[in-house]
Order: sequence, then structure tokens, then C-alpha cells
Amino acid sequence: MFTLTPLELEALRLSLRVGLWSVVVSLPLGILAAWLLARSRFPGKTLFNTLIHLPLVLPPVVVGYVLLVLFGKSGPIGTWLYDSFGVTVAFTWRGAAIASGVIAFPLMVRAIRLSLESVDRKLEAAARTLGARPWDVFATVTLPLILPGIITGVILSFIRGIGEFGATITFVSSIPGETRTLPLAIYNLLQTPGGEAGAIRLAVIAVVLAMAALIASELIARHVNRLNGHA
Repeated sequence: MFTLTPLELEALRLSLRVGLWSVVVSLPLGILAAWLLARSRFPGKTLFNTLIHLPLVLPPVVVGYVLLVLFGKSGPIGTWLYDSFGVTVAFTWRGAAIASGVIAFPLMVRAIRLSLESVDRKLEAAARTLGARPWDVFATVTLPLILPGIITGVILSFIRGIGEFGATITFVSSIPGETRTLPLAIYNLLQTPGGEAGAIRLAVIAVVLAMAALIASELIARHVNRLNGHA
């Protein structure tokens, strides 16, 4: 029952690749956005917060269409990328990673922001009084304390990314070997006569991946919290 065909294995590998790259690219931006929301005051902060979390409430198809308008060959960003670097994003795995990253970005930012807001600011102030520079304070005090939140945000973002369907199929279509991730492969199998068995296999794999990632997130976060407690 769980013997995967080459096309199913290809969809699984592509999903993992897309999920990994979506997290790698969005993590620095997620930490920055969370820091701005948790620690900064600036005009338009409410609007910035709204834009960050907008993908959570918008239909994924709308997000995919906006990405297509921006990153398509005739779009402003897509044209610049192609003219400057010869890079095409729409209808490629890179576009699938961008779509997954955008949809999952609010989850990452929220997890990191909650961790930042729970940090005891007195610890950071004490480090500064001892002569530590702002970057040193962040690296040696703040970062270890918010690491559980970062891990949680990364894993939630990864899980949400590999499960993305609407934005992905709108932005990059469903191209075998290029953009057909697990959800798209499951949908394609359900539209194919006799494809139900393959769809069930991939659905089970998706559930197992999600459960394993959530359990790993919990265990890692607990371990880091214990280490911080002994520090």
C-alpha cells in the first residue's frame, strides 16, 4: 500500500525542497518583522502588522494571483529579476517556495513575536550595563531565550508551506517535477481514474510528516527551555 511510484516520490521530494527553501529565505525576514512588532514604535505599525498577517485571512488563490501579477514575466519584480539575473520565478519551484513562504510567514512571525514579548527585558539591560553591545546582547541573551519560539515558528511555517495548495497552483500551476508538490499531486490523483490509492498514500505521508514535525517542535522547544533554565 505504501510503495510510492516515481511520480509520488518526486512530489514528496519537491515538497520537502520547497518547504525547506521557503523557511530558509523567510526566517531572517521573520525575525526582523517580529522584532519590529515586539520592540519598536513607528508610524504605520498597525498597518505593517495588518499586512504581515493578511495572508492568514485572504483566500490563498488571491495571494497566488497577487504573486503572479508581481513576479510574472510581465510583472514589475518578475521583469526586473529576469532582466537583471535571468531568473524566472513564476511556474517554477522557486515560485512554489515563495508562495509557501508568503502563506506561512504570519505563523512564523507570530511565534517569534510572542517569544520576544515574553523575554525579561531586565536581563538585556543587565548585559548592556556590563558593556555588551546591542548585537552581543541579542546574540548572547535574547536569541537563546527566544530560540523555542524560533523553532516553533520555523516548524509551523515548514508544515504550512508543504501543505499549501491554492496560492501554489495559482502562481506556479501544477507541473510534474517542477511545481507539483504533495497537495497538488493529491489533487491531480483524485482527478485521475484509479488514482485514489495514490492519493491515500500521499495523504497518509502528509499527515505523518505534519505529526512528526509538531512532535519534534515540542521536544526541541522543551529541551531548549531546560537548557535555558540551567544556564
